[in-house]
Amino acid sequence: QVQLVESGGGLVQPGGSLSLSCAATGSIFSTSDMAWYRQPPDKQRETVATITPTGATIYGNSVRGRFTISRDNVKNTVDLEMNDLKPADTAVYYCRLRTPTGDLYWGQGTQVTVSA
Repeated sequence: QVQLVESGGGLVQPGGSLSLSCAATGSIFSTSDMAWYRQPPDKQRETVATITPTGATIYGNSVRGRFTISRDNVKNTVDLEMNDLKPADTAVYYCRLRTPTGDLYWGQGTQVTVSA
């Protein structure tokens, strides 16, 4: 069974930086696609960034150039480094794991608030 636990959310001023981390249990992490999603207030959940087992990344248009996703297949963690944060980045951020067979697992979410 896979469990995902996010950490690192909080309140930050516009232009600031914040790092999120997601720790996964289970032995399937190193062969799974990982991703960060977010859900702003009263909006649909959207993809922030994805990373393959070998480290290939894709970013959403609104975060490209500001956010960096990375993973550690030994520690079973995936991180999201967020720079130049904007109020529009305010959302609950979720970690997602997709196994090679297509099963999906989600973390509980962590709140990021960008406000002066």
